[in-house]
Amino acid sequence: MKDLFLTWRLRRRAAAVFGWRRLRPAQLEAMRALMRGRDAMVILPTGAGKSAVYQVPATLLRGPTVVISPLLALQQDQIAGLAGRGHELTRAVLVSSAESPRQQQENLAAVRSGKARFLFITPEQLASPERLAQVRELRPALVAVDEAHCLSSWGHDFRPDYLTLGASIAALAPTRGRRKGRRPVIVALTATASAPVREDIIARLRLRDPQIVVAGLDRPNLFLEAVHCPTEEYRWRRLTTLLNEVQGCGIVYVPTRRQAEELARRLRDAGHRTAYYHGGLAPGVRARRHEEFLAGEIPVMVATSAFGMGIDKPDIRWVVHYALPDSPDSYFQEIGRAGRDGAPARAVLLYRPEDVGLQRYFTGGAPAEAEIRDLVAVLRERPHDRDELRARSGFSARKLTQLLTLLAEIEVVVTQPDGRLFCPPSGPVPVEAARLALAEVERHQAVQRNRIDMMRQFAELRSCRGQALLAYFGDSLDGPCGHCDNCAGPPSSRVAVAEASAQPASPTVPSPPPAKPAPAPKTPRPRRAPTPEPAPAAPAQPSGGPAPAPSGDEPFPVGGTVRHRAWGTGVVLGYEADRMTVLFDSVGYKVLSVGVVREKDLLVAE
Repeated sequence: MKDLFLTWRLRRRAAAVFGWRRLRPAQLEAMRALMRGRDAMVILPTGAGKSAVYQVPATLLRGPTVVISPLLALQQDQIAGLAGRGHELTRAVLVSSAESPRQQQENLAAVRSGKARFLFITPEQLASPERLAQVRELRPALVAVDEAHCLSSWGHDFRPDYLTLGASIAALAPTRGRRKGRRPVIVALTATASAPVREDIIARLRLRDPQIVVAGLDRPNLFLEAVHCPTEEYRWRRLTTLLNEVQGCGIVYVPTRRQAEELARRLRDAGHRTAYYHGGLAPGVRARRHEEFLAGEIPVMVATSAFGMGIDKPDIRWVVHYALPDSPDSYFQEIGRAGRDGAPARAVLLYRPEDVGLQRYFTGGAPAEAEIRDLVAVLRERPHDRDELRARSGFSARKLTQLLTLLAEIEVVVTQPDGRLFCPPSGPVPVEAARLALAEVERHQAVQRNRIDMMRQFAELRSCRGQALLAYFGDSLDGPCGHCDNCAGPPSSRVAVAEASAQPASPTVPSPPPAKPAPAPKTPRPRRAPTPEPAPAAPAQPSGGPAPAPSGDEPFPVGGTVRHRAWGTGVVLGYEADRMTVLFDSVGYKVLSVGVVREKDLLVAE
């Protein structure tokens, strides 16, 4: 009965304030959790209405909502969207380095007086003890962490500035009054989070018994392709052939800044309107190219992974990876930027076996043992703030944050209420702390190497790519996806398949005639295309955790916990043909033969 009443209130407010007549089941599940004061971890595909999850409850809760997101452009777009509602409950302000000190204080005053309901802020702002105290005085009821995968060192977009958010949000608990010591409810939002990323987010944000909502990660309008390229010249020819065929704008992802510049120049010489984007560009140049791409003035953007978040462009028709990405997490996040309008789009991976070596090179490197040892020795003397530590160590802000995060992971360094850092004398001595920290680095690197291997296996897959990709994220399909190159048959039929997949559900979709010697293409399952936020209710996978086991004779259910004699405990991520993928806590991902697992009793259920 209580859930029914909450659902009624949420639907009524969504209609009255935002004009949304329907909410998806996954959205409602997360909203109800927040209204009951429970933290939530929400994983919904691009365009499925993640922002609505915090926006609707924010208009009902007593107290403002703080929204933490990584990019000013993304924050400004969200503020403009809220302002466009023209309702007093959707007024929002921004506190960032882009405003003058006076404007920052005026915006905080607007929230304090109730004139604004939403405060958008960056992690860098909350890292300041003074700013944190000002936000605490606002007594926020809800904190929404957008693009939450940035919290995770397992993720593809590691952001050290995010790593102090757990302690910062905990420090927002009022120091007096009825809510003394009770921090705000937290909702973490992302479009992609595999098992280790999900666990990392929960741990770093210190979420308490969060409601985990995972729904509808399949993108039926997005056609998945992977092409093995024996030489660099062949890869170049495949790219130029594709660009001559496709309509509309798109993104070409490359692994390095140098490659972004060189490939953009080569494409311009070949007659394509192209620009490049990477993190080494000046902020003004990045902002201008971002705007030019959104306006359609640059139809082809060659970019590193730095380009993506904050791109609210629904009509991107294709995404090309011009090398193997570093993980399925990166791949899924980046292809998700195509086809947000629900129309057919393509995701093309042009890979070479040599790409694996480059990605493995990126995972190498560890901090020097002496650096860790000396930092621990300093922190054992007395508590220090970050400015003091930077002055004494000579480390850059990024390097210092990474070392401190590593020490926090092994529970050597603690953050005091005033924001200062300290290594208690009862903890490990500097030499032992350095040994433990380097062992943790090796564990991280082992998992990352496994993630690269998972991406290579995806590229070389001969069966349904959609099933394999969703299994990695704990989601599942009832059968073949029908919108990948392995499901759809010969290239001539693929456009028709993509168009059919993007249409509303219908009894059948005719299969094109087979082209010899290829087998007849499989008919795609009728599905609904993704619709703009928040959209009418659409079918979704059961939320609250990993999807149930697929039908069949699998030895363990998907999402189940198993134990290996040498590798310890792990989680079953999915099955593909006669193989199963398991994520082990100690060694990362392993792909095992189901037959060998049965014959040798390699795994037991936990």
